[in-house]
Amino acid sequence: MVELGPGAAAKFSLKVGDKAIAEQIVPCWECYFCKRGIYNMCDVHEVFGVSGPDGGWAEYIKYPAKSIVWKVPPDLSYEKAILIEPFACAIHGVQRANVQLGEVAVIAGAGAIGLLMLETLKLKHPQKIVVMEPDNYRRELAKELGADVIINPLEEDPVERVKELTGGLGCDVVLEASGSPQAVEAAIEMLRRRGRLMEFAVFAKKTCIDLSIISDVKELEIIGGHLGAYTYPLAIKYLNEGLVHTEKIATHNFPLSEWRKAIETSESKKNDAIKVTMTP
Repeated sequence: MVELGPGAAAKFSLKVGDKAIAEQIVPCWECYFCKRGIYNMCDVHEVFGVSGPDGGWAEYIKYPAKSIVWKVPPDLSYEKAILIEPFACAIHGVQRANVQLGEVAVIAGAGAIGLLMLETLKLKHPQKIVVMEPDNYRRELAKELGADVIINPLEEDPVERVKELTGGLGCDVVLEASGSPQAVEAAIEMLRRRGRLMEFAVFAKKTCIDLSIISDVKELEIIGGHLGAYTYPLAIKYLNEGLVHTEKIATHNFPLSEWRKAIETSESKKNDAIKVTMTP
């Protein structure tokens, strides 16, 4: 922090020179959802650099008075702290999925969110964690980070493999973080009866699934996940305690002046890029 407005020091327990992070959403605190504590569903919210305050890619950023600001431990390096936001999202997704001891969980997609979900799931000790990912590097990294089974959906039928792993029953829960319509279709098929699909990804186009499977055949639960409500403190705590490994997830860093190169690297997944960051 380089400057604090009136009342900010007391409100957020901060002083100039402290490390701090604001959640990406700036809620209104007045709508139906905010008044019920579901601020990540705010009707009229703003998002830094997207639909509200500028500064997402800038040397300095001004946090509005309605921001949710968290103090970051001074010993937590910027290299790790930069993953607080995606890690908070991953924790929220795992919480929404309500994964239990002894369950078989499948993660679709081993990007930054999917890999951080994997790290979070390990803390809950399910029976088995399966990661479904077509990219060779990301698949091997998932294995390195603790996945029990990795599946390349381009080379084998993921539904058949999951059924084989579960004695024909199907998995208990799928955490979808790929944004792939094919992954969603496979998830519906590989889930056991009364299984759960936690959908966190954002899609480039509409996805169609057989609703009869959800209702008449399996009575599935479909759960959405959005942002990281109430999970920033946990993300900060776990990162600070070294409970998660982030070194190979944040793969590339560029100076802010090379923003175009950073975007191109992220979009093309050049040089095995996963999470691409920029330093002002």
